[in-house]
This record gives sequence, C-alpha cells and structure tokens, in this order.
Amino acid sequence: MTEDSNICEFLSDLPPMDVSARLPRLRKALFDDACQTSEEKQCDAFIVTNLTNIRWLSGFSGSAGMLVVSESDCVLITDGRYAVQAPEETAEADTDVQIAHKGGEQNELLKKAVLKSSGRAASRTFRVALEAEHISWARQQALAEEFGDLVPLKGVIEKLRRSKDLGEIARIEAAAEIVDASLEELLPQLSESVRDKGMTEQEFAAAHDHQMRLLGASEQAFETIVAAGGNGARPHARPGSRAIRPGELVVIDSGAVVDGYRSDMTRTISVGEPSETAQRMWQVVQESQQAGVNTVKAGATTGEIDKICRDIIKSAGWGEAFMHSTGHGVGLDIHEIPGVSANTEEVLSEGEVITVEPGIYLPEHGGVRIEDTVVVAATGCRPLTKTPKVLVI
Repeated sequence: MTEDSNICEFLSDLPPMDVSARLPRLRKALFDDACQTSEEKQCDAFIVTNLTNIRWLSGFSGSAGMLVVSESDCVLITDGRYAVQAPEETAEADTDVQIAHKGGEQNELLKKAVLKSSGRAASRTFRVALEAEHISWARQQALAEEFGDLVPLKGVIEKLRRSKDLGEIARIEAAAEIVDASLEELLPQLSESVRDKGMTEQEFAAAHDHQMRLLGASEQAFETIVAAGGNGARPHARPGSRAIRPGELVVIDSGAVVDGYRSDMTRTISVGEPSETAQRMWQVVQESQQAGVNTVKAGATTGEIDKICRDIIKSAGWGEAFMHSTGHGVGLDIHEIPGVSANTEEVLSEGEVITVEPGIYLPEHGGVRIEDTVVVAATGCRPLTKTPKVLVI
C-alpha cells in the first residue's frame, strides 16, 4: 500500500462480509427453544441500543439509532439526518431491515415498531428484551412504563461477534497493514530526528496518526500511545511534550480503522543502545510474547495463554511488573470478548481475532510491551500485525 493508493479502490478490493446472515443467527439465539435460557423465553422483541451491535446486525453506521428485532421483523429507528444513509447502508449490507424515522415521541415509535415486528395485539403485555450493559437507567425506566415487562440480556450479540468471517478478518488485516506501512515510513525519521535534535512523543504520535490517514484509515483505532523513558512505565500513557532521548525505551501502541474494523499493535524500540536492564526487559517480553502467540490455536484457553506469558516474566523476576491482562478480542471495538487473562478460561475457536501483549513496567527504566493481533486457526494462528520486532533502530 502506498500513500497515493486510491482509498475507494482499496476498500472495493476487500472481500464482502456476510452481514445478512447475522440477524438469523441472533433470532436463533433469542427465539429458538434449543438456544434459549430461561430468561430469554417468551421474549417478544429485542431492543438493540449499542451502536456497534446495530452496525454489526444491520450495516447502519450512524451515530443515533435503535434496532427492534423480533422473530419475523427488524425495524431501525433513527432520525432525519440519516434519511439517505440508513436505507443505503442497510441495502448495501443486504439486510432485511425496515427504516422508521423519529417524527414524534420516541417511546410511541418504539411501541409501534415492537407491535409491527411481533405481530401481537396492542392490548397485551409485551416482554421486551434490552441490552442490560448498554442502556441508561432513565431509558430503562421509560421503557418499563411503556412495556411493563423488561428482560435484561447480557452479551448475546457480543458472543455472536466473537468469530469473524473472511470479510471481517480482511478489514482488520488491512487496518494492520496501514499501521505497518506508517511505521515503516516514520521510524527511520524518528531515529534521525532523535539523533539530531529530538522529537517529542506528541510530535511522533501526530505524525503517525496523519500518516495512517494518508494510507487509508478512516481514523485511529484508539488514542495512539507514544511513551518514552519513565512515561513508558504507564501502560496507558498519553504522549507528552517531552523529547524522546537516545538510548531510552519508547513504547508505540497504535491501531487503524478500515470500514469500521480495528487493528492493535505495540512495538517497543530505542534509538541507540539502551541500558543492559532495558535490553533484558525487552528480551524477556519478546520471549513471553512469542510463547503466547505460539500457544494460540483453536481449543486453547485464554487462561492458558495468559499463564504461559506470565510465567516467563515471573521467572525473570518481574512478575509484579506485568500488571495487566495478556490480551483481548479485536473487531468493530478495540476491546471485545474473549479477554485473555488469568481470570478467564474461554476456549478459542477458529476465526476469532485476539491480541497477545505482555509487558514489563519499571518506572526507573521505562516500559516494554510487544503486541500482535492474530487470527485463531485450527493448528495455530496467523499474525495480522507484521512490523519487525527490533529493539534498536
């Protein structure tokens, strides 16, 4: 990919996603007796309020909307700003979604959508399911006044999103390629600048964000981290105005977005030779991270991956300096299930996309984190992030 790549051509080359298959999968989870939990039984409709889940189900990428899903129907409620966008995006995704624009009181529109989608008489009491983790107390109370019987559901759509189709994986990979290409361009410039007059964390982060945009990213996947020296000992440090100095560790954690899908990669580098302790930290993290990646495969558990990474760092004497989880799922959100930590025992399946990112953080020496985004396969995994893991640049 080059700077003058045509973004439209770039996106058109990506394989299609099977968005139309998602609503049937959700309906099976909600309404099929074999798949229901006791809480889900006799649910007339499911009101989806999380915008990421709405996009995944319908193709609609707007900033305001609710989706009402029943056994036989699906209604997207949005406003006049999306009068053109909503039908275009749902049609492009080949989803059987009807559009309703807010023209009156929102609860009344919701009630009509529930009635329409369920085909039930207006006189009966409805059991309406809500995304318990994605709805405010005020909205819940308003819906309770309208429908009475509410069913709180957790993680129903998120569980369906765990396994990615080929189109989704291609978009995550394209986002990863953008980050790789940006760093390939900018790391030599960073090396030259630091050896000459110095570049601040903020300056490099801004240059990286700008370069990713030039290469086709719609935005950054999260706030780019560039953290040098002691700042790097903060796992989620923000870039500051301090100049990056020769010989200190620099943690660069960044991602891009392509067609809504995100990538995530961390590399730790030094301009010139770092201290012996810093070199040892980097070697231990690199060994830990590679061992974790080598463990990823269908059937492996998230706890097993975390333990393998953590044990290597513990054996080096820095167990307390690895204070976060080993990884997480990636997709439309930068943090998705499954989590990869000591407290989880999720069994991985083919097509899931996760990160492996152990780290060591010592305020007197700085921080080291190395991270790849990988796709789970039957006998291993395929890394999507490919920037070389080299300490000294």
